[in-house]
This record gives sequence, C-alpha cells and structure tokens, in this order.
Amino acid sequence: MGRLFVKICGITRQEQAEAIAALGVSAVGVVAVPNTPRYLPLSAARWLRSLPGHVEKVGVFLNQDPQVIATWVEVAGLTAVQLHGQESPETCRQLGEWLPGIRRIKALRIRCPADLQVADLYRDCVEVLLLDAYHPQRAGGTGETLNWPELAHCSLPLPWLLAGGLNPDNVLQALSYLHPTGLDLSSGVERQPGDKDLGKVRRLLQQLESQGWEIASGQSLPPAG
Repeated sequence: MGRLFVKICGITRQEQAEAIAALGVSAVGVVAVPNTPRYLPLSAARWLRSLPGHVEKVGVFLNQDPQVIATWVEVAGLTAVQLHGQESPETCRQLGEWLPGIRRIKALRIRCPADLQVADLYRDCVEVLLLDAYHPQRAGGTGETLNWPELAHCSLPLPWLLAGGLNPDNVLQALSYLHPTGLDLSSGVERQPGDKDLGKVRRLLQQLESQGWEIASGQSLPPAG
C-alpha cells in the first residue's frame, strides 16, 4: 500500500512515550497549551530529548508567542511544531526564520470541503498540513471524525496528516476514502486524556500493517525549508 507517517499525540508520561516509540511509530506529540486536558508543562517535558532519533518530536501550540515556541524547541528538543490555532501564514513564515531546521505543521479545522481553500495560503510557509474535525469550543482531541466521503476528491498543496477521531477500529475505513501522508491519533488510543493505551496503539499498527502499510520513519516528512 505504501508508507504512512503515524503520530501519537497528547502524550504526558515519559514511560508511555518510550514504549510507543519502541512500537515503531513515526512521531510522538505533546501538548504545550495550558488549561487543556493533555497539557504537559515544559518543566516536565525534558525527557523528549531522550527519545530515539528516528522519532519526530512534535510540540502542539495554540496561538502562542513565538518566543514560547522557541523555548520549547530549545529545552525539549522538538523537531517539529504543530500550530493548531489561527496562526497566519505570515506568523508561520516568521517561525521558519526563527527556527531553522524545525518542521512546521499547520492544523486546519474542517467543517466542509470549502474550508480546505485556506490551505493554499500556507503553501509556502509550512511543510505539512493537518486536517482535524471542527469543534466550536475545542481546538483538538475531541474524538469527532471528519466527513471522509465528502473530502474524498479534495486535493491539498502539501503533504498532510489526517486527524479527528481516528482509532484502531475506524482507521482502515478512513483510508478507504482518503490518501493522507500520515495519521495523527490522540483520544482514539487513550484510556483517558493523556493516558495512552499501549494495546490500542499496538492494534492500530497491526491493522495498518495487515493491509500492507509500512510505518514511515520520523524523517520521512519534508525537510524544513
């Protein structure tokens, strides 16, 4: 079937991150947004540096000051930043100047195919897009899925990750409609927010591999430019 980038996001515990990395995922993600269910303070995130080099280390931010993001990159050793708010193309471009070599992932919250038109604005200022389900109060981790059939014939100008309510039981159905560069899972592989279920992560990877998917390394995303 090809190669698929698989990111497990919203991790809060070092031992779970290490176990998930050992299972062979492409990336782990931590949420750097205060007052959210999976928030991990920077003071508790230094262990990201100890994860294997082949695993992408992603920090999730929401309309946060570039200096805060830069501090996270330096202290936690992030290799990518995921921008999950209303960050403008100019903000994304400036981050690239601030953080050379760090990949930028811009999340888009999608209600209908027309919402994808904004993707063209980010063509030259991020490396990767992420499609998440729209929720009026919450920016992510809602467990709600996108309308996959409705998006089946849409195209995007950059490599992209599919998020939004994915779990081991529905991931193959999603991939029967869509052809993303990768997948981003959080609530679908948890016992409760921030507490990952290693059995679910293992089953997710087994489901993908059973259909011929190869799990890509963290370095498979485009280099930061």
